[in-house]
Amino acid sequence: MKDAFGLPQSLLVLGGTSEIALATVRRLVARRTRTVWLAGRPSPALDAAAEQVRGLGAEVRAVAFDALDPGSHEEALGKVFAEGDIDLVLLAFGVLGDQAHDEREPLNAVRVAQTNYTGAVSAGLVSARALQAQGHGSLVVLSSVAGERARRANFIYGSSKAGLDAFAQGLGDALHGTGVHVMVVRPGFVRSRMTAGMEESLLATTPEAVATAIELGLRRRSETVWVPGALRVVMSALRHLPRGMFRRLPV
Repeated sequence: MKDAFGLPQSLLVLGGTSEIALATVRRLVARRTRTVWLAGRPSPALDAAAEQVRGLGAEVRAVAFDALDPGSHEEALGKVFAEGDIDLVLLAFGVLGDQAHDEREPLNAVRVAQTNYTGAVSAGLVSARALQAQGHGSLVVLSSVAGERARRANFIYGSSKAGLDAFAQGLGDALHGTGVHVMVVRPGFVRSRMTAGMEESLLATTPEAVATAIELGLRRRSETVWVPGALRVVMSALRHLPRGMFRRLPV
């Protein structure tokens, strides 16, 4: 069960090699979390992540999970919940893609959409149903400010995150009053492996800063978290710009 501050004792990460997810795990293990499930495709990277968290003193288990295989989600995640209650599910998987390349290769664009949206819808619903059945828990969904308004530079990725964000908000409304808390996290540009070599955007942040914001959001039982917080104002302004003006911005 969660402690008096709303922090989890048990945690399931969907996307167990995500830098943001692992930064969050490190922060939560330092506070209260004692059992961690890292779900992802079996790989040396997943094994290394498990060893890293195990070294922090938590009990860690790796579980095979593929976002692109929704048909397996119910069985894979069902096995985790069958082991005992999960206080927090962190939905952290996703791919950025290569906008210019993916425009020329539609199947690559479809893979981005299937990972970031379709896979997340499946895993999110399976997790939400399990959390509701146990009567408590939080589902934290890593969205992105890219979903606030489609940009020429990354509209494939942005559109997939827009769909995910809308889904997560609706799921939160559907679960209101059930004891299950849904929190949508909207980071800006995060310095990580995914963005290595890219030009940094306004108000760039780090996995550790996102992890800090997630912890604070859990304590406050927030429904939406922006990282950094100033992006709420920036994106509100950009969202309401006339399209012609928005199109000319260097974003």
